[in-house]
Amino acid sequence: MTLLAILLPWLSFLLRGRILRGILCLLLQITLIGWLPAALWALSSLNESRADRRNRKLIRAMKASR
Repeated sequence: MTLLAILLPWLSFLLRGRILRGILCLLLQITLIGWLPAALWALSSLNESRADRRNRKLIRAMKASR
């Protein structure tokens, strides 16, 4: 998914269900200058999504251990 976020940032947003962000990213990526910020935005969003998933898993484990 990381490689997809670098090569086709708009597609990584669409595959994660963020349609509006995917369209905005595609519009940004259309320009050659905008491709780098779009790729960085997609990578940042992907890392944030992974951290959220990890935190939810930790919270569930903490609640289950009570």
